Amino acid sequence: MLARLRSYLPTALLAFLIFYFGFQALTGDRGLLSLNSRNETLEAKTAELARLRGERQELEVRARLLRDDHLSADLLDERARSVLGFADPRDYVIRTGG
Repeated sequence: MLARLRSYLPTALLAFLIFYFGFQALTGDRGLLSLNSRNETLEAKTAELARLRGERQELEVRARLLRDDHLSADLLDERARSVLGFADPRDYVIRTGG
């Protein structure tokens, strides 16, 4: 009887592997059923990347205006007042908790 079952062992093993890989293809981390969550994550990360690129571009422009060869007096004055805590008597100052 054991010899008879031994002949079905490769077929059973192959069937198990097919079932296992098919199940993983549907429900695994990169399976077909998790496609929506991956797409949502991709959209969120793409939006975050666009926001960070815009922020970086704005910071690069501000840094370019503070370089020695092209110094912006207005930006320099703004940064000096911010760092030193000075304000003109005609300015409205709104303090934040930051």
